[in-house]
Amino acid sequence: ITNWYIKCIKQYADFSGRARRKEYWMFTLFNALIAFVLGLVLGVFEVITGTQFISTAISAIYSLFIFIPSLAVCIRRLHDVGKSGWFYLIGLIPIIGWIWLIVLFCTDSQPGANNWGANPKEF
Repeated sequence: ITNWYIKCIKQYADFSGRARRKEYWMFTLFNALIAFVLGLVLGVFEVITGTQFISTAISAIYSLFIFIPSLAVCIRRLHDVGKSGWFYLIGLIPIIGWIWLIVLFCTDSQPGANNWGANPKEF
């Protein structure tokens, strides 16, 4: 799991190319686990110290750190199914947009090469 997370962090602002389903979902899973543990630890820290500023700052820093890699892997995932990165904006449509994006993120890779490169499954 951590290899996929580190791969996405190394490709911090790489919006070109393609990302497999496994890469996207492992990154998402590991990111959710980190956010959960961070929230748990910082929640306990808030209770013990009675201050909320430090935990809010740490949460904000992590969110800012992970925003660009998350966006990049989402766009590369859309490239893998043959969609433009701009298609991510479909998520702005309430409910239907997010459902459509989840379906696309779960869709298998487009076979062969497409406009954004070779199929990563073939390597």
